[in-house]
Amino acid sequence: MDQIIDQFFNFKIMLEAWPIMWRGLMMTLLICAAVIPLGLIGGLLVALAGTSSTTWFRWLVIVYIDLFRAIPPLVLLILIYSGLPFAGIRLSPFTAVCLAFFLNNSAYFGEVYRAGIESIGEGQSEAARSTGLTQIQTMAYVVLPQAVRNVLPDLISNTIEVVKLTSLASVVALPELLYSSDMARSLTYNASPIVMAALLYLIILLPAVRALTRFEQKLAAQ
Repeated sequence: MDQIIDQFFNFKIMLEAWPIMWRGLMMTLLICAAVIPLGLIGGLLVALAGTSSTTWFRWLVIVYIDLFRAIPPLVLLILIYSGLPFAGIRLSPFTAVCLAFFLNNSAYFGEVYRAGIESIGEGQSEAARSTGLTQIQTMAYVVLPQAVRNVLPDLISNTIEVVKLTSLASVVALPELLYSSDMARSLTYNASPIVMAALLYLIILLPAVRALTRFEQKLAAQ
């Protein structure tokens, strides 16, 4: 038992590793600040593109969504970071992570937005158009506010998943939380920094998970 505590819950080593862990945590938060808005905005644009009246364009959007939902984000990240240099395109680790997450998340968020838009009855759009609103105004002022509210739990749930997926950035040597904790582990020959990283993820995500659960219960009660 003492050996387990020493190897996994050594607070002295956690304290020594804290400067490295802090820098990793700040990088993780920076990645989240970049990729979450990119995914949300990109997903909205994808969903709006899917409402086009042009058949071939709608099919192009469907292919985009299916393609980037089907490719594992880790494979996509490695392909962008390690594959593009063979085509003469070399991206920094941070840029590669942002691009990979944008492609993956915009496809997922796009499907969520699409479901929200389709949940709004066509009669509301027709009623809005009859008052003189243009198609763009109808979408912006009538359809989208209701659509986002209907799928808000799914948007929050996907956002939580994005935060967890930021740990994939460690494979391109971007010094985020997981990468930093693994570096600390290799320096201390102790797994306590990894446990510390897990606790930090828990501190970040547990309040969001609980808030999401309460929000879903509140919506169900309405």
